[in-house]
Amino acid sequence: MGQPSIHGIIGYLVTPFTDHSVDIPMLRNLIDRLLASNVHAIAPLGSTGEAAYLTDDEWSLVAAETCQRVDGKLPTVIGIAEVSTAAAVEKAKISEQVGASAIMVLPVSYWNIDDTEIFGHFAAIAEATTLPIMAYNNPATSGTDMSPELICKLFREIDNVEMIKESSGDLNRMKRITELSCGQLPFYNGCNPLAHDAFSVGASGWCTAAANLIPELNLDLYRYHQKKNQEKAQLAFQKQLPLLECIMQKSLPATIKSGLRSLGYDVGDPRLPLKPLTNDHAERLAQILVRLTIPVQS
Repeated sequence: MGQPSIHGIIGYLVTPFTDHSVDIPMLRNLIDRLLASNVHAIAPLGSTGEAAYLTDDEWSLVAAETCQRVDGKLPTVIGIAEVSTAAAVEKAKISEQVGASAIMVLPVSYWNIDDTEIFGHFAAIAEATTLPIMAYNNPATSGTDMSPELICKLFREIDNVEMIKESSGDLNRMKRITELSCGQLPFYNGCNPLAHDAFSVGASGWCTAAANLIPELNLDLYRYHQKKNQEKAQLAFQKQLPLLECIMQKSLPATIKSGLRSLGYDVGDPRLPLKPLTNDHAERLAQILVRLTIPVQS
């Protein structure tokens, strides 16, 4: 299997806010930063982008503005995480209308849903759009855990389910997906501290909010793996690991927004019930950025 069209470092956008609305000029600024950093794809409206805390109109606005600003320079992967299939179908249609390259679908549950129900959820979304679908497994946030067997069934039986983002933090699941799909199903790592190991076992990409803060190091890790230089890849990973661990200690909207603020970008606070970092945590994060030789605003 050749390299998939979506590969490498997929940068996850935060959604910047003014007091009461989405800050569109700042959103464009953040998109431009990611474009200039040479990440391989841009992903709005994931958990980092606080999609769960946006109104439907805000969600559609961010989707449209992102696709318009990226303007085909990179793949744009729009996140969809809805409790109801009907709402997910509607957002899939909107994603296609505004020009997304693909959608990333997280099956969120209120009631526990079984494999048959999960399959039906994806089948209905796939029927509503021609976009490639990245199935997203993140049991810690969604309440739904998709086994490698189910994931490969989605891939085999639903034409446009073409990728999987695996965020359970279990490397063995990634290996199992490769085994069950005979290496045909591209998988993407969504667990930041697992990035080096995931690339080592064949991940096609790394979906990370860290690209807002340290894109050069994220890209170095991918490049060294592409060159099969494990020694330099390990060094690049170890250098960035303190930052990766720090941003995982609280919600990604809070930590990434704090990091961006320390770099001089006023992206607003996360929306309630999420809270900004404490001063101590924000200072630790800023100090890590300083140690990574990134200029930080005093």
